[in-house]
Amino acid sequence: MPFLTRLADVARRTGYPVTEVSGWRERGHGPQPEVQGIVCHHTAGPAGGGDYPSLAVVRDGRPGLDGPLSHFGLGRSGHIYVIAAGRCWHNAPSTSDFHTNSRSLGIEAENDGSQPWPAEQLDAYRKLCAELCREFGLPASRVKAHREVNTSKPDPHSIDMDDFRAAVAALVDGQPAPGGGGAGPSWTEDIVKQLPLIRRGDDNFDVKTVRGCLFARGRVPRAAYAEVADGLEGWLNSTVYDDQLVELVREFQRSEGLDADGEVGPQTWPPLLRL
Repeated sequence: MPFLTRLADVARRTGYPVTEVSGWRERGHGPQPEVQGIVCHHTAGPAGGGDYPSLAVVRDGRPGLDGPLSHFGLGRSGHIYVIAAGRCWHNAPSTSDFHTNSRSLGIEAENDGSQPWPAEQLDAYRKLCAELCREFGLPASRVKAHREVNTSKPDPHSIDMDDFRAAVAALVDGQPAPGGGGAGPSWTEDIVKQLPLIRRGDDNFDVKTVRGCLFARGRVPRAAYAEVADGLEGWLNSTVYDDQLVELVREFQRSEGLDADGEVGPQTWPPLLRL
């Protein structure tokens, strides 16, 4: 089996926002030999720090264990981060032949190991597992907690895996997940299909949307509009995609783990618009 370059497409079928972390298609400890199981984890990361503060660790590893550590990251909002297409060091030693690093996919959900699970995050967790089962022809019984296939691990904490698998099985069968909330495609997934690619030199009202989103995300320093006529208002009302705005977009893309090309397209619009 080669590098699994369809993983982002599979993740988008959940209806939740997806970020393709830069370089994910070539990232891995060699190709993924096969997919016979799915292992669910929690990151044991910081209690705060935004949606997915563990991204760098899952992507790059930690002392004594090189990254990538998992194929997917799952943010507190349900946002899915596609991190690697090749083999990841996420479960060893495995007590299950179906869930070794060479035979399974890993999902690292952001949680410090004791926090309550947000409803959106659990819903996305179930839906991602269901779509992976569909993609690779797996029964829901192949979805396992890390603690079920590695005796030294506790994660993911407090999730009843029998209930979790029942919800995944219902989703695979096309039924509403028991207690699953039934979230459909997010509004960002719908609206982004109608938005154009924004490039350096463009002059249109969509550029104002980019400016407003960057400001709402706290990505516009005072220096950006200090010398603009009418100050911040004048800066926000500009419809020109100039060099300064390109650099601000690049900084935002780097913070989201995206390719910092300075263009606002299908990968950049969703995190810009995210509530």
